[in-house]
Amino acid sequence: MLDEKTASKAKELLEELEKKVKLVVFTQETECMFCRQNRELAQEVAGLSEKLSVEVFDFVKDAQEVKAYGIDKVPALAVTGETKDHGIRFYGIPSGYEFVSLLEAIRIVSTGRHGLTPETLGKVSSIGKPVHIQVYVTPTCPYCPRAVVLAHKLALASEMIRGDMVEAIEFPHLANKYAVMGVPKSVINESGFVDGAVPEKMFVDKLMKALEK
Repeated sequence: MLDEKTASKAKELLEELEKKVKLVVFTQETECMFCRQNRELAQEVAGLSEKLSVEVFDFVKDAQEVKAYGIDKVPALAVTGETKDHGIRFYGIPSGYEFVSLLEAIRIVSTGRHGLTPETLGKVSSIGKPVHIQVYVTPTCPYCPRAVVLAHKLALASEMIRGDMVEAIEFPHLANKYAVMGVPKSVINESGFVDGAVPEKMFVDKLMKALEK
């Protein structure tokens, strides 16, 4: 899945990992479109650092793990700490520009350094109910990783937030449901919408407003 140049660059970035990270892959025995590629990508990335490991579960057979991780579609990939799940998810293969989002998710889980502003942390610390952020993307969108990474940083910062990357082309029924006409588009708890890769403050303000509904 990774050419020599990409693998070399990724390995260099992964050298700053501190704590171990687990890539939890969900697939099917009769693999869905891109399930095999998603699994192989996770395994190749894990091979670039001894601090990375991979666990593979079957979406149909491993019902207990599917429920525990809250997985509702495949291909899926959860980036977790060795003992803690931060709610960071990828639905659809993180290819193209989204490969950067995968590497960044691994980095922030390993180091714990999300880089969010004190203002943002103050606001998300007041959240008292579950928040589900879905960021719809395509592999060819250069602006999408910014929105995905922000959602994942927020998930790392708050136990109440789950951040999903959702590849719009692989899940067209969901793209139609949420009227995804352009990417990135973020969906907050089914009722809030943020179009584009907006600045952190603007996104968090929209998130807090969506929670008032």
